[in-house]
Amino acid sequence: MSALSLRLPDSIHKHIKEIANKEGVSINQFISSAVAEKISAILTEDYLGRRARRAKKADSRQILDKVPDRKPLHGDEL
Repeated sequence: MSALSLRLPDSIHKHIKEIANKEGVSINQFISSAVAEKISAILTEDYLGRRARRAKKADSRQILDKVPDRKPLHGDEL
């Protein structure tokens, strides 16, 4: 495991401390989880972008054409 020295504005440190305490985790654990979530979001966005660039509109249309034509379920109306 690596150590990292991090400078944060006092207001952010205060929020981290409060939330970590509320969640019952250490500040280190909270920050580690937050960074892991951000990395996951970025990697997912990159993955979906690569998939989207490979997509073919004709293939998408074929898939959408298979969706039954029916009224939306209650609560799903526009």
